[in-house]
Amino acid sequence: MKFCLNRQTAYSVISGLLILLTVWGCGLSDTKTSSTNTNAPASQAESKPATAAKKKIVLFYGNSLTAGYGVEPSQAFPALVGQKIDSAGLNYTVVNAGLSGETTAGGKSRISWVVRQPVAVFVLELGGNDGLRGLPLTATRQNLQAIIDTVRQKSPQATIVLAGMQIPPNMGTSYTKEFRGLFKELADKNKLILIPFLLEGVGGIPKLNQPDGIHPTPAGHKIVANTVWEVLKPVLK
Repeated sequence: MKFCLNRQTAYSVISGLLILLTVWGCGLSDTKTSSTNTNAPASQAESKPATAAKKKIVLFYGNSLTAGYGVEPSQAFPALVGQKIDSAGLNYTVVNAGLSGETTAGGKSRISWVVRQPVAVFVLELGGNDGLRGLPLTATRQNLQAIIDTVRQKSPQATIVLAGMQIPPNMGTSYTKEFRGLFKELADKNKLILIPFLLEGVGGIPKLNQPDGIHPTPAGHKIVANTVWEVLKPVLK
């Protein structure tokens, strides 16, 4: 949930946006496997219209946790989930639309562009930066709701998975408790599938996090991927 972009993350984001353009423009006709590496060179793509065109999209939409700040793109949990999809022989491709520093307001502003074409599964991981900055939670709820509404408008058949988040108690007990609860409230209200806490088994454990104490290490991302996979697996099968 880094507040600024370093060179690696900026490159990853730009590459991810270019891949989104390719996916939307080509109907996935140039996707080789069901997992899209946001830094994969174009030479790795192979045209297989008959097979790839049938693949459904699992879109991960979030901040630096999703973008994989501080690790290689292939080590970030969305890519690891993509590998699990490949191994299971499921007909889906993963697209990582994570952006470091993203708040729910930023996510709201770009969502219409990101979901220009239908997605099958939309994994929403936003809100952490709002909480760390102590932003008004009324606005956080409204922004997340607007994102959910836009996805449902653009892709009525999409399954939306909401990743729950928790923050340290720096902002006070009341704020921290309300923040933790708003994800379940939104999931219940909108009948979403909820990941209770994305960083379960990782958050607060030094050896599984980078020196900033916020962003998972490669080992941490593996645990996050397992947490997400346990929720996604029954949705995809």
